[in-house]
Amino acid sequence: MKLQDKVTVITGAGSGMGKEMALLFAKEGAKLVLADISQASLDQVVAEIQQQGGTAVGVIANVAKEEDVQNMIDTAVNQYGSLDVLVNNAGIMDKMVAAAEVTDELWERVFAVNTTGPMRAIRKALPIMVKQGKGVIVNTASVGGLFGSRAGAAYTASKHAVIGLTKNVGYQYAKLGIRCNAIAPGGVETNIMSDTPSMDMNALGVQQAMAGMGVNPRTGKPDEIAKVALFLASDDSSFVNGTVITADAGWTAY
Repeated sequence: MKLQDKVTVITGAGSGMGKEMALLFAKEGAKLVLADISQASLDQVVAEIQQQGGTAVGVIANVAKEEDVQNMIDTAVNQYGSLDVLVNNAGIMDKMVAAAEVTDELWERVFAVNTTGPMRAIRKALPIMVKQGKGVIVNTASVGGLFGSRAGAAYTASKHAVIGLTKNVGYQYAKLGIRCNAIAPGGVETNIMSDTPSMDMNALGVQQAMAGMGVNPRTGKPDEIAKVALFLASDDSSFVNGTVITADAGWTAY
């Protein structure tokens, strides 16, 4: 098993890519702390893993709250004695709002979840990993963090920031036995847009973000991203650090 007894925290684990990561990591032997803002969804994933003989506990967490992030990492250490892998997967969209119409409230909410949450989790995890001389961090970024118009201004900026954070941590902690990488998924069939009715979408932002959809070969499945996460979390990627793996069926290669 690729993650035998590796203590792993996954955020946004109640649905979509996070859920598939949790299920796959459990099959590969990981001891999981799964975090999500939805109690019902989280309980379902934990139960499914336990029924299949895996090891998992759930923690309700809003990654925009410092105390929730602290509790999430503390749970891993208290429950299993260490922290080997941190997967910062939780994220939200921004209604495709273009820059002229973005509000402080929207900007701050998107950054709180997409960027500040991962930063706080990394900040909490690093001393643990440094002390044990090893650790792996995987961040879910986006092709929106590599290019300019896959979403609105706030989401695009937040994911660019995640990629910058990934590269910074990956290089600065490399000699201390820690790797930090990111995944940049293209269009993936998840529920990230479920809280945004089409009528609430920003017209200009949608028009400009959708301009390139005609060259997208296909959308992805959450389990396809989970396989990339497993590669980055495992020793199979021991020489991969401080970089971003794009998983988009070739969309951004055009």
